[in-house]
Amino acid sequence: MEYKNEKLFEEKVFKDPVHRYIHVRDQVIWDVIGTREFQRLRRIRQLGTTYLVFHGAEHSRFQHSLGVYEIVRRIIDDGFSGRDEWNNEERLVTLCAALLHDLGHGPFSHAFEKVFSLDHEQFTQRILVGDTEVNAVLRKVSPDFPQKVADVIGKTYPDKLVVSLISSQIDADRMDYLQRDAYYTGVSYGHFDMERILRVMRPAEEQVVIKFSGMHAVEDYIMSRYQMYWQVYFHPVSRSAEVILIKILHRARQLHNNGYQFTYDPVHFRSFFNQTFQLEDYISLDESVLLAYFQWWRKEEDAILADLCDRFINRRLFQYAEFDPAKEYRKIGQLEQMFKDAGLDPEYYLVADSSSDLPYDFYRPGEENERVPIYLQMPGGELRELSRSSDIVDAISGKRRTDHKIYFPEDLLLEKKDEIPLYADMLKMLKE
Repeated sequence: MEYKNEKLFEEKVFKDPVHRYIHVRDQVIWDVIGTREFQRLRRIRQLGTTYLVFHGAEHSRFQHSLGVYEIVRRIIDDGFSGRDEWNNEERLVTLCAALLHDLGHGPFSHAFEKVFSLDHEQFTQRILVGDTEVNAVLRKVSPDFPQKVADVIGKTYPDKLVVSLISSQIDADRMDYLQRDAYYTGVSYGHFDMERILRVMRPAEEQVVIKFSGMHAVEDYIMSRYQMYWQVYFHPVSRSAEVILIKILHRARQLHNNGYQFTYDPVHFRSFFNQTFQLEDYISLDESVLLAYFQWWRKEEDAILADLCDRFINRRLFQYAEFDPAKEYRKIGQLEQMFKDAGLDPEYYLVADSSSDLPYDFYRPGEENERVPIYLQMPGGELRELSRSSDIVDAISGKRRTDHKIYFPEDLLLEKKDEIPLYADMLKMLKE
């Protein structure tokens, strides 16, 4: 039997708190799960710094990746199989793309990417086609199979229906992380009727569509996503921790570039600081490595690096205040001078941060970044864009919400209260 069609002698299952069981029958899938690159995802949290706010949020990208695979497996094996619109020859590439879609995430994901100007999707593709264990497994299917999987993740794969299962406004990725993140954070916002959505999903030529009778389940899904972003993903305390994390890496890079002699040499970061890193350098990094350095750097002679690392490790986070950059842009300059006068470097101790989300949108001609809308399949077979039928979705469609905050170490300001003539004015400016 060809490798791509090989089945395990006995089905393997993962016990999962969200999907109950995750089923694996394909030898290819089982072999991919066993690769070092996929196992690395056990050591990268799904929600980055959010565990410092919601103590249960210790789940990993390994768990999430298995969950996305399971949702896609159910869609294509239970829902699409036998339908004319679905080409079952695409089954294995779709399952592999679902399983491997997050393979390129770095430690503390988006914060790490921001500091070093990286893109996890590009690294996912590089791992898939590079000299890696996962590439060796995929090549056993066919020489071009790793590139096919990479193309699905890069959204350039010819079969757009396959791409939409992994990446769209109603995809398996979102359906898993909303439920999984809600479960581990203990909130109720992310729960929606996935079983109903899976039952009303239909394959179409270009993408997944939703049977009209399932519209209300999709409304619930979109509102769940909206609530999760503002109650969990953009939580200001989690953002405070991420701000400190980013500033630690900025400080370490600046010290390295200035020739500072570290007591604990950042061996794992040198190639990133110098922008000479190779794929193996990237794969070798996980959150346990970063946390080890942060522990060591708490004892560094550089006061800023030591303080920031101690704050992150021991959860002494920055305080925050609301900030409207359109109206209060002068405030930042005034505060920066006050911080300098108080002996605090505003580059590291006064940080303006913003979060923004667009819960649902559809393509408008002439706009950048085409957004493929969610389509309902009407009783007559025609397709209708979701917001044309749903008043709820229409009310939020195209409406981007943005939140701005200033982060600062209130404890240090209090310590220096007697040394700062304008302390009261500064605190008033921060909190007014």
